[in-house]
Amino acid sequence: MKRTPLVCQFKISLHGSVVPVWRRVQVPAKYSFWDLHVAIQDSMGWLDYHLHRFEFRQGKKRIEIGIPDEEYNERILPGWEIGILEHFLVPGISALYEYDFGDSWMHEVLLEASSLPTEGNPYPRCVEGEGACPPEDCGGIGGHAELVEVLKGPRNEEYRSMRRWLKGHAKKYWPYEPEKFDIKEVRFTDPRKRFRTAFEDAGK
Repeated sequence: MKRTPLVCQFKISLHGSVVPVWRRVQVPAKYSFWDLHVAIQDSMGWLDYHLHRFEFRQGKKRIEIGIPDEEYNERILPGWEIGILEHFLVPGISALYEYDFGDSWMHEVLLEASSLPTEGNPYPRCVEGEGACPPEDCGGIGGHAELVEVLKGPRNEEYRSMRRWLKGHAKKYWPYEPEKFDIKEVRFTDPRKRFRTAFEDAGK
């Protein structure tokens, strides 16, 4: 009997943001943690410039999955070798997802449900969300809160400096509207191509 592929639905929530920032995504259950990482990056709006890790806590035991790195954490297991169902066993299980070990953006990744795919729907897909992704390299939660506050204020030099930075950023964030999220702008990339770009092409 042919097995029907399942779809996993996750809610990804950014911790500590001054405005709520979260996404609800559906991905194939056959995904690896690398594939899920790419889906999180694409749905949130991050640029995948930095290292990342997933963390599961089982009593006193801690399991970390991402990109092995001797400088930051040599205990991290390679995400491309581990399927998401190896740790997201049932709905209700959550993991910590940290992106950028400098700015340390912390997310909760909660498995909400597993179901059969809907015919005609592409996967992965983002089905819901709220809030704009913070600008890359803005200084973590504290820097983001300061940025949001500055943009509320009078058009002083601090405001003009922040505006110049946002305009000159690789993603050209200006105008930055912290509470805005347009689901139609979410574009998912092929995790296999992302892997080749990150590792194989970089080694040439």
